[in-house]
Amino acid sequence: MTDEKTATFLVAEADDDSAILSDVSDAQVHTLSENPGVEAGDVLAATVAPDPPMGVTYSVVDVEERKRIPVEVSEEAPTRQAESMAADLDAGELATAERAGVGEVHVLSVPADSVEAAVEDVLEDDQTVARAARIGVERVEVRSGEDFLSVRYLP
Repeated sequence: MTDEKTATFLVAEADDDSAILSDVSDAQVHTLSENPGVEAGDVLAATVAPDPPMGVTYSVVDVEERKRIPVEVSEEAPTRQAESMAADLDAGELATAERAGVGEVHVLSVPADSVEAAVEDVLEDDQTVARAARIGVERVEVRSGEDFLSVRYLP
């Protein structure tokens, strides 16, 4: 029996000597005993195994895929769907919808004077990339309206 784990991981932190991976499905954290050449923000479809004898650190056994998922601000206006979703929300509420095909749209209602700060929060939040990896998309686009923002998880 092996304790190997195959999953999709977000590289939460990385330096020359080690890295910390977070499983995007269950949020389990795996500290690597050495850095196999990854950088913070990378998304890995990989297999890790605990290092003997204690099993407190891990090594990467195999990497099936390594990619970056860009999170960018779009200059385009929010879609009609996002505007409609936002109209029914109170400040601080979130609505989600599946996109036709692959992906999701998340609409967050915020006070009008907080839109820019909310956009920055989404851009800087590691969980935006983790969610994108979990959904299985290739990019994230953030659009903003007068008192809301939409986060589009796109193929």
